[in-house]
Amino acid sequence: MQSPRRGFLLGSAATLSLGGASLQVRAAETDNRFVLIFLRGAMDGLNVVVPYGDPNLRQWRPSLVPPDPGRANGLADLGGFWGLHPALKAMHALYSDNDLLPIQCVAGPDRSRSHFEAQDMMEIGAEKRMTSGWLNRIAAQLPANPRCDTAFTVGTMSPLILHGPASAATWDPFQSRPRVSGGFYENIVAMHATDPQTGAEIANGLRERRYLDNVLAGTSYNGIDNGFPRLARAAARLLAAPDGPRIAELDLDGWDTHTVQTPTLAASLHKLDQGIAVMRADMAEVWGKTAILVLTEFGRTVRVNGNAGTDHGTGTVALLMGGAVAGGRVLVDWPGLGQRQLFENRDLQPTLDIRAVAKGVLGPLFGISAAGLATVFPDSESVAPKTGMLKI
Repeated sequence: MQSPRRGFLLGSAATLSLGGASLQVRAAETDNRFVLIFLRGAMDGLNVVVPYGDPNLRQWRPSLVPPDPGRANGLADLGGFWGLHPALKAMHALYSDNDLLPIQCVAGPDRSRSHFEAQDMMEIGAEKRMTSGWLNRIAAQLPANPRCDTAFTVGTMSPLILHGPASAATWDPFQSRPRVSGGFYENIVAMHATDPQTGAEIANGLRERRYLDNVLAGTSYNGIDNGFPRLARAAARLLAAPDGPRIAELDLDGWDTHTVQTPTLAASLHKLDQGIAVMRADMAEVWGKTAILVLTEFGRTVRVNGNAGTDHGTGTVALLMGGAVAGGRVLVDWPGLGQRQLFENRDLQPTLDIRAVAKGVLGPLFGISAAGLATVFPDSESVAPKTGMLKI
């Protein structure tokens, strides 16, 4: 486990073996866990937590909305107005156990539809340029442990959200894995699936080169051998250790669905769902002390574009889950999807700042005061923590 600041010291309390990589760690002085999963590329929140009860939904996107609950391949019902995408079976089980809290109509502190700008502002947690990220500033609020980094990211690079004064590690437990971004081949197959010239040729070429069927089947995966669930398992085992780190960050890309959105989104959601299922199983003993926040830089347009996809938007959904979460409901101030209710005549209107969500989770989870949260999220006095999201 390599720290970008060479600050991770190997302790003697525990040794974990993951995919051939071993790591010795010693705990920071907190018993609760926090995981941030960043879905890079802008996930279409309207097709993940779907307001199927809104009378305007299907007029905007008739080809994108899954069937209503109770129909074949239909939405999983969330109480009569909302439905969860059918690819999210493990998350629906969490919802039934009151461990999943979908938070609809959220947005970051920036209204840019540029991936780079919006991701930077989301990771900084402020409406100004800074050299540190808010997850690092959270780690800096926690009691230091000279033998263990409090926070780490699983992957090959340290994201901006973990840059800053606190020592935070970057760890790739599967250093031999191919350096191809998540969803790359799945996206290629999905984009060409309906093309009579290239669709079959690309699929057959991948089969001949012995790629797994999960690349070709969209939402059908064999085991947990694809990249994200493997990384999720690695992170979960570190977090579950009694003397392990307490904050983890994971990235999952492939959410920029300008073209042929339906199969691409379903495949990405299934991969995310598998990762969550793995984390739930491997963190069973500490699940009641865990909160996982899944977010993305912005949402997508309410209208379908000419390529059976959606373009860069604004409001989207965040997913909060874990045994520490007071779930089993959808948290939303719903603006509606009428023409006059859209943001700039095109997007889902955001009604909740993601910083309010982060403050409302991290404050009680780690005992961080209002003054501490003001340091983590500077110039956010007008953004009050959202209360009532945790059981603790």
